[in-house]
Amino acid sequence: MKSKQVIQQISIPDVGLKSLQERRYWLGCERAYTYQPIYKTDGRLMAVELLTVVTHPSHPGQRIAPDRYFAEVAVKQRSDVVKEQLTLLAEKKAFFEKNQILASVNVDGPTLLTLRKDPELAALIETLPWIRFELVEHIRLPQDSTFASMCELGPLWLDDFGTGMANFSALSEVHYDYIKVARELFIMLRKTPEGRNLFTQLLHLMNRYCQGVIVEGVETLEEWRDVQQSPAYAAQGYFLSRPVPFATLENVLLTLA
Repeated sequence: MKSKQVIQQISIPDVGLKSLQERRYWLGCERAYTYQPIYKTDGRLMAVELLTVVTHPSHPGQRIAPDRYFAEVAVKQRSDVVKEQLTLLAEKKAFFEKNQILASVNVDGPTLLTLRKDPELAALIETLPWIRFELVEHIRLPQDSTFASMCELGPLWLDDFGTGMANFSALSEVHYDYIKVARELFIMLRKTPEGRNLFTQLLHLMNRYCQGVIVEGVETLEEWRDVQQSPAYAAQGYFLSRPVPFATLENVLLTLA
């Protein structure tokens, strides 16, 4: 009697297959870089923020929100992106030194803690004293870590104050170099005379915790004038400049007309 061959198929749960496909999708994404200038209230250029443009080869003309991309990839991939950004900025070292401006890079807590353990990267950062990390606080830190432990890589900026976890409790954790106020808070408070007064008082109070406040999302002349008349140190937004390709950095306006 001939024995029957029994071929047992290995079934992959739909959930596992979907997860694998999603992982491949995010790892297959491509990145490009733009920058957005940050101007002091007197119109002089203070810094540029490096921004990530994310796309996927399956839809090259469709941009993916950077926040979504960084939330989907692991810390290892996020660290690699920061290294990529710092290497790109290092190529423009002469420009930053000549014009005495800063360059900011967004990073979340866990990624910054990982970067601290990379001696090669730490050595690179030491040669770029004009680099600043903008801490994105909505991604929580490990329980055994503190914000103070992350200052080893240089002065930190606090991003998006007024949203998520970026509130006054964060200011007591560490002395931030500069604090960026989210557009949502800025717009909400400027709607009424009481709100405008509160905004002024808020900035006065925040200035006690840092070297200066940067207002994000300035989109009109009226908003820019309001910032200039406030205790804010600087601002950024579409009215001052939209993000432009990083390759055009040398063409940035050093002073607004």
